[in-house]
Amino acid sequence: MRSPIFVALDTPDLERAKAIATAVRNHVGGIKLGLEFFAAHGQQGVKEMADLDMPIFLDLKLHDIPNTVAKAVQALRPIEPAVLTVHAGGGRAMMEDAKAAAPIDTKVVGVTMLTSLDDQDLADTGISGPAHDHVMRMTDLSREAGLDGVVCSGKEVKAAKKLWPDGFFVVPGVRPANGHAADQKRTVTPADALHAGASILVIGRPITQADEPDNAARAIEATL
Repeated sequence: MRSPIFVALDTPDLERAKAIATAVRNHVGGIKLGLEFFAAHGQQGVKEMADLDMPIFLDLKLHDIPNTVAKAVQALRPIEPAVLTVHAGGGRAMMEDAKAAAPIDTKVVGVTMLTSLDDQDLADTGISGPAHDHVMRMTDLSREAGLDGVVCSGKEVKAAKKLWPDGFFVVPGVRPANGHAADQKRTVTPADALHAGASILVIGRPITQADEPDNAARAIEATL
C-alpha cells in the first residue's frame, strides 16, 4: 500500500463509486466497501471495483453462528478481499471459523465496538464499564481467536497496539482537524490515529462529499 488511507465508498451508486475511486487513487491505499454497496451490487459490484486495481477492504461486519459465518466467508473467497470484517461480539468460535475459511492473503479483523457508540450506548445494551475496557476485551478475544487484528477507534488504538504489538489495526471514524464528526462519537485526526498505531485509516465523507475528492484526499495525505 502506498498510503494507509482507505476511502469509504458506501454508496449504492456504482458509477459514482468508480468515479471517486479513480479520482483519488493516487492519494489512497485502497477502497472500503460496506454493507450499503454490497447490498446494492453484491460480488459482481465488488469485482468491478477490484478491476480498478486497488486493494479492497470488504466491511460486512459478519455476525452469526460460526457455521453460517464460515460459509459466508467461503462464498466470498472469489473476491479475495485484502481485509474482511467480522463482529468480535460473535465469539471466539465464530472468529476462528471465519479466519479458517478466509483466503490465506485476506486479513480478517474483528470489529470491537462501532465508533457511533459511546459508554451510554453500551450501558443501554447491558454492557457495564467504559467503552475503552470493552474494546480491550474484544481486542484480546480477537487475538486469542487467531484473527489478524481489530477495528477500533483512534481513542483506543494505542492501548490496543500495546496489548497486541503485532496486530493489524483498522481505525474508522477518522476526521481531519476541521472536519465534521457527523454520526461518529469517538473521532481522531488521521495523523493522531497513525501515530497511535493505526495500520489503515478509513475515511469516507471528508473525501467523498468534498467538492473535489482528489484535492481532499491529497490534503489529508499531506498531514500524515
